[in-house]
Parts: sequence; C-alpha cells; structure tokens
Amino acid sequence: MEIYIIYALGLTLLQLWIIPMALNFKNLGWMMSNRDEDLDISSMLYLQRINKSTANLYESLPAFLALVLLSLLMGVDTSTAACVWLLARVAHLVFYVTGIGMLRTLSWLTSLGALVYMACALI
Repeated sequence: MEIYIIYALGLTLLQLWIIPMALNFKNLGWMMSNRDEDLDISSMLYLQRINKSTANLYESLPAFLALVLLSLLMGVDTSTAACVWLLARVAHLVFYVTGIGMLRTLSWLTSLGALVYMACALI
C-alpha cells in the first residue's frame, strides 16, 4: 500500500512541476526569477488544462492519502481500489490535456468511486 502513496505523490509532482515546466520551457527566465509578475498563459491551452487538472487532483489527493493511511493503520487491504484511483487519475490527466471531455468525466467518476469503495471498506 505504501507504494501507492509514493506513486500518488509522484503523479502530483509530475502534474505540478515537471509537465508544466516542459511545456513552458521557453519562459525559463520567468521560472528562474522571483515571479513578481504573473505569466500570461492565455495562449497556452495545454498549460491551462494541466493547471486545471492539477487543481482537480488537489481536491481528491488528501482524501486518497488519508484513506490509504487509515487502511495501513487498520490493516484493511484496499490496494486494488488505490490502484484504480491512481490509474483513473493518470487517465484523467491524459484526457483533460487532450480535451476528451466524456472520458475525462468517466475517469474522474472512476477515481471518486475508488475513494468511496476505500471508505466503505474501512467502515
């Protein structure tokens, strides 16, 4: 189960920093500065989508981490649901960035269902 915590945090790092940096490499000077001024990303569609997907991840990551930690403490195996959540979140990122709305929604619902399953298994 611990590996899913590491993978989830790795996904967060990927969405929060690595992918946006790679997509925004032309603004390396801004990234290395104090960032006193905001960067105009209105013309960078993929970067906007990454930011929105990351904001969505922030909403479910605390619940996921709490449920995994509770599972570990209580000795309840929710590893399958944790794996489903992680795969659904990766799919959500891909579908969000590529603009496939129906599959993005389905992957979000799948990740939510995995969280609900994990919570029910702990009751």
